Amino acid sequence: MKIIAVIPARYSSTRLAGKVLLKDTGKFLIQHTYEQASLAKLPDRVIIAADDEKIVSAAKSFGAECILTSVNHQSGTDRIAEVVQNIADKLFSDDIIVNVQGDEPEIDPANIDKVAQLLVDNPDYPMATLVAPFERAEDVGNPNIVKVITTSHERRETSDEACKALYFSRSVIPYDRQSGGIGDLSLYLRHIGIYAFRKDFLLKITTLPQSPLEKTEKLEQLRAIENGYGILTGKIERTCDGIDTPEQYAEFVKRYKNK
Repeated sequence: MKIIAVIPARYSSTRLAGKVLLKDTGKFLIQHTYEQASLAKLPDRVIIAADDEKIVSAAKSFGAECILTSVNHQSGTDRIAEVVQNIADKLFSDDIIVNVQGDEPEIDPANIDKVAQLLVDNPDYPMATLVAPFERAEDVGNPNIVKVITTSHERRETSDEACKALYFSRSVIPYDRQSGGIGDLSLYLRHIGIYAFRKDFLLKITTLPQSPLEKTEKLEQLRAIENGYGILTGKIERTCDGIDTPEQYAEFVKRYKNK
């Protein structure tokens, strides 16, 4: 079984254009993500999936494998599917593809291994992702932070057992009626935007039309749930946010230079 980590990299980001090529640390932002992904133990290969020749040129400068893809993809998952289609003759149906977000320069390599291992250990699942506890109650109400409900939710406080995702939402889930919204913080889980797919499932799910809930919440993982596919979740205790704004990038640069 092969495990391939693919990093989708889009040049024209809406909130921070050209962010993957920002270089205030002396390294491209996408380079930081690539180097972290390369530290993971399970992937046999790490590939950058780019939509612009400028990213391809940058990747070449630091020795990364990079494949140029169409500019018309609606999501990073679609971009990854094109890469996988291009190398499909070298992969088996149950080989694992890990989607690593290109704007997460501080991603823990162990998280890449963890999400891949979920599929290695659970052959009946076509897709896996990660979740983490909330540290601040105010984050639960933030629509930019995705919440997830899973099976065996209460046992997750003391157990590392993998659980099936029931639903993802930008809204507060579960809604605590007695508290008028947010209840005990331990009841809530935030979704971490890293995915593992079996190769054939990835190629299939990206050909299906957007589902109604996916369109409503703007969450592509809901397409799998609405079509009856199970998503396995693994819990981690610590996460880091991606880079979406100039302020977040400035904070990253500061942390990097202070190390």
